[in-house]
Amino acid sequence: MHGRKLSPVHNIRAMDLEVRHLRVVCAIAEAGSLTRAAASLRMTQPGLSAQLRRIEAMLGGALFDRRQAGAVPTPFGELVLGRARAILPGIDGLLADTARAARRMSAADRVRIGSVGAPLIGHLIQAVKELLPDAEVTSRCQYSPVVLLDDLAAGRLEAAVLGDHPDQELPQREGVVLHPLVTEPVFALLPAAHPLAARDEVALADLLDEDWAVPRPDSDRTREYWSSVCALTGRRPFTPYEAEGRQLIETVRAGLAVSLCQATFIEAPGVVVRPLAGNPLWYRHILAWHRDGPLAAHGVEIMRRVLDGYLDICLNSPTYAHWRERHPPAAGPMPRSNGWGDGGR
Repeated sequence: MHGRKLSPVHNIRAMDLEVRHLRVVCAIAEAGSLTRAAASLRMTQPGLSAQLRRIEAMLGGALFDRRQAGAVPTPFGELVLGRARAILPGIDGLLADTARAARRMSAADRVRIGSVGAPLIGHLIQAVKELLPDAEVTSRCQYSPVVLLDDLAAGRLEAAVLGDHPDQELPQREGVVLHPLVTEPVFALLPAAHPLAARDEVALADLLDEDWAVPRPDSDRTREYWSSVCALTGRRPFTPYEAEGRQLIETVRAGLAVSLCQATFIEAPGVVVRPLAGNPLWYRHILAWHRDGPLAAHGVEIMRRVLDGYLDICLNSPTYAHWRERHPPAAGPMPRSNGWGDGGR
């Protein structure tokens, strides 16, 4: 199997291989087990196992023998590890050199902003334009906050809107300032004609009787977080539909599935948003910028303006506005583990 000729289909799939996949393979080899590697990568063991299977599918063979004593590289895995260990130092050096060069070139006349799928990017861009009126401001979106965080550290972005979940805190990156803005509950996203849509709030257990539409597992750790919280009920969601953004909304609108969404999601025709009873899931909005970048001197004012914008968004989200009236954020049940919940207002 290890020496078989790769098909054209395999070659196409292998093109999807990313540097982060090579880092995962090296981390497993260095740790000697998926459990220890998952801890070092701040992932769950099932999540890492699933990612390893996808990497092996892309490359075309098993990389590790899973044994009781740990994970041992196969001959095919040794080949991949040898190449990965030769490649990664050069990539790390390139990233470090370009980060230094980018920071030297960074000036108040250029601000590149990144954002996950959150409602704050417009307010961040507006704040930057008002504080730096002569700056050229550009933006791009990315589902994974870790990718944006790496871009901030490498000097490819000056600021970003990020997010994380309890027990999935974003890792620290050299030179990057992370400022939690607000913690909000996660709500249910339902077809407008669904029987549960008639309720003021929905029990998570009731949602588990339905088919779900969920993000791709490689986008970020949202899907993993949802599944882990559902598992506390003794069940896991059935997830036949993988989708993100508009495609996920259309899947729900068609009545094929239910899903979850940020509390600030504004209802569109055909879908409704309902709070989850007991508020079992949470999401934290985070603003980030580079400590040496052009926005560092304006951090406090940017935070204030974006937070004011967030409060305006809340008023335009009727379901969330009503929830906030019943759960004053200053006294609400905000999760607080490892600093979680800081930045709420």
